[in-house]
Amino acid sequence: MNFIVAADNNWAIGSHNRLLVKIPNDMKRFREETVGKVVVLGRKTLETFPQGQPLQDRTNIVLSANPRCSVKGAKVVHSLEELLEELKQYRDEDIYIIGGESLYRQMLPYCNVAHVTKIDREYEADAYFPNLDEDPEWEITACSEEQTYFDIAYEFLKYERKS
Repeated sequence: MNFIVAADNNWAIGSHNRLLVKIPNDMKRFREETVGKVVVLGRKTLETFPQGQPLQDRTNIVLSANPRCSVKGAKVVHSLEELLEELKQYRDEDIYIIGGESLYRQMLPYCNVAHVTKIDREYEADAYFPNLDEDPEWEITACSEEQTYFDIAYEFLKYERKS
C-alpha cells in the first residue's frame, strides 16, 4: 500500500482541517498517481473536498467511527479491521492512503511506499505525518529536482520500507 502526502520540514500536513499550501504541481502529481486507483481517507479529510464529495475516477473508501455515516459514491467502513478486510479485494500497489493524520498513523504498519511532496518551509500546523526520516525502517529511494512555486521550494520524494 502507498501513502501520498505533502509535508513541510517538520512533517506538518495541515492546519484547521486545511492543507498547509496548495501547489499546482503537487495536485497534478496526486491526480496522476491516484486516478483509477483506490483512495482511503478519513471522514474529516472527505469534508475538506469540494462539496464534501468523493474524488472522481477513483474508488473511495472512507473510514468513520460513526456507524450512521454514509457517503454517496464511496464505501464507508467503521473500523481499522473492517478497512483492512475491505482492502483485501484490491492490489496493494493500487491502494493510496490520502489522510488525515489519524489514518496515516493507523496505516503506517501496512504501507511500504510513501510518495511525499517535501515542502522546504515550516508552517503553523495541528496535523502531522509520521517522520519517516527518523524511522529506521524507511529510506528515500527516489528524489526529484528541487522545484519552486512562487517562493516555495519543494521536491517529490519516494520512501520505501526496507525489506
